[in-house]
Amino acid sequence: MTQGRTLTFNIFRYDPQEANDKPKMVQYQIAETPGMTVFIALNKLREEQDTSLQFDFVCRAGICGSCAMVINGFPTLACRTLTAKYPKGEITLMPLPGFELIGDLSVNTGKFMRELAERLQLWLHPKSDDIDVHRLEDPMDPEEAARLYELERCVECGVCVSACATKQMRDTFVGAVGMMKIARFEMDSRDGRTAEDFYHVIGNQDGVFGCMTLLGCQDNCPKDLPHMQQIAYLRRKMAMTLV
Repeated sequence: MTQGRTLTFNIFRYDPQEANDKPKMVQYQIAETPGMTVFIALNKLREEQDTSLQFDFVCRAGICGSCAMVINGFPTLACRTLTAKYPKGEITLMPLPGFELIGDLSVNTGKFMRELAERLQLWLHPKSDDIDVHRLEDPMDPEEAARLYELERCVECGVCVSACATKQMRDTFVGAVGMMKIARFEMDSRDGRTAEDFYHVIGNQDGVFGCMTLLGCQDNCPKDLPHMQQIAYLRRKMAMTLV
């Protein structure tokens, strides 16, 4: 890595809470340090140059998904993106499309995920209504637990939503994150819902049959989740309900 070079950041700035504010790109320059990430650079810019700069972060370790943004045209996590990745030293930052803008690079992914969970009923539906909180939980096969864990690694960063062309064209499309979560419950032996039940939720153009298989979710997911594998799995399941 070339040390001591000057990085140029072109950052989208707009605060919808300010009546007279208008969207614009603002340029900043900062000295690069070894191992610098876009997240570290943003913090230095906010601390040293512009305290009004808005962006989100919590864990700084690629676990919370809060710092997702569009970096040089690709949606990804700022905390896992090294500035050394860009040899020209020019970095353009934009907020994730498809979400309500809070300000600058900050978007309301939480509102989207909450509404998605309510719409798709993304919680376990027990097979029995006779719930005893004192009864020990039924044991789960280790292989099944491993399959569910793989799908539970989603950090709800919103990258797959912003990378999805279908979602950008059709706002009602549930996106890869919605189908990943549906697949998680469809695979769970403790869930009492049938394939027909899931068909009524995602067996349409807003669900599995609306995906155009452009691989935006698969190519950009920072956790390398098997989005297309699960969408294909659900498609087969939903198609079989029509036979």
